[in-house]
Amino acid sequence: MTDVSIVAPESGEVIALGPARMRILEDGATTAHRLGIGEITLAPHSPGPPQHRHAQHDEGFYVVSGTARFTVGTTDHDAPAGTLVMVPPGVPHTFANPGDQPLVMVNTFTPDLYVQYFRDLRDMLADGGELTPQATAEVMSRYATTPVTDSD
Repeated sequence: MTDVSIVAPESGEVIALGPARMRILEDGATTAHRLGIGEITLAPHSPGPPQHRHAQHDEGFYVVSGTARFTVGTTDHDAPAGTLVMVPPGVPHTFANPGDQPLVMVNTFTPDLYVQYFRDLRDMLADGGELTPQATAEVMSRYATTPVTDSD
């Protein structure tokens, strides 16, 4: 590869998902699919996705502004701006924005497998679907990701 990717502040692929907005910064095209990067903006007082586990990719979150609340299993961790959270495969996790300000995080996927998950959610909504936990879990399952159940 000889091309450099530059994504300006007002560019990138934007995917609106209810209280969440994902801006795809790197979909894997420049990195031979080794890395995907997005910018998540989550509205105040909003939950994130159902707690889940990835089987085939690492996921990272760098909190740019606001404070995220990460739930890992049964433990909550508040993560203010400047915090990096790395989640290896198999670890149950989710996040939320309990605060009064929008939460902005840079989200990484290694490899880029999970970028398409956000596009699939967008397409589901465009086709009249709803962002229910069951529908989200079905889309997650396409990308080696499973929701955490009470028996986990």
